[in-house]
Amino acid sequence: MDLSLFEKKSFSQNGEDGITEKLIELLYDNSNDKYYVEFGVQDGQECNTRILREKYGWKGLQMDGGNENSSINLKREFVTKENIVSLLSKYNVPNKINLLCVDIDFNDFYCLKEILKAYKCDIIICEYNATHLPNEDKVVPYNSRGGWDGSTNFFGASLLTLYKLANKYDYSLVYCENKGVNCFFVSNTLINEKHLNFNNLNNIDELYRQPRYGHGPRNGHLQDPYSRKFIKFEDAFIQ
Repeated sequence: MDLSLFEKKSFSQNGEDGITEKLIELLYDNSNDKYYVEFGVQDGQECNTRILREKYGWKGLQMDGGNENSSINLKREFVTKENIVSLLSKYNVPNKINLLCVDIDFNDFYCLKEILKAYKCDIIICEYNATHLPNEDKVVPYNSRGGWDGSTNFFGASLLTLYKLANKYDYSLVYCENKGVNCFFVSNTLINEKHLNFNNLNNIDELYRQPRYGHGPRNGHLQDPYSRKFIKFEDAFIQ
């Protein structure tokens, strides 16, 4: 299955909507009565789960540190690794999340780790820092009040680091959209049950896409002028 053939933008930043729709088609005989979670959605207009609500009728929770809208169940919450699981419980998120999307521009790895310890997911979409090459294991050190500075490439985690985390909890890397912003993981249980064959499954070198959104290194965000240090998966996992 060549997922690159299905990229399409309806409400997403890039081609994520088309990939999401194709994965739904492949994974579910009935796409009704499903649940999503996405945080870091801003006002919820351009995000990866809007299509699930508007086209498929899915229910779900959205969270953002600066926005709220009760009509779409968007809650104003500043998400940290310390509070993410309690927030999901607070808003009655089921133990099985059909699609999880993480895009908070900094502590994504750490919040995703806490969710995977407590919840099962079918599909995971997560922002990665494509400035780092596919053989580079790099993630920002955890800072509960940390956030992206808005301009530099000091943020988030490399594709390899996120792959190591997902693999630890039995998920496979199936795709990275062509702007080098988001990667997609799917539960190995579902891949095996549905006998799915994705092109370059778990092949980080082939699935990696360099950034196509800036004027910094590799066409990503600007080089961090402070040369702040990243850490590796093994050190980040125990934080």
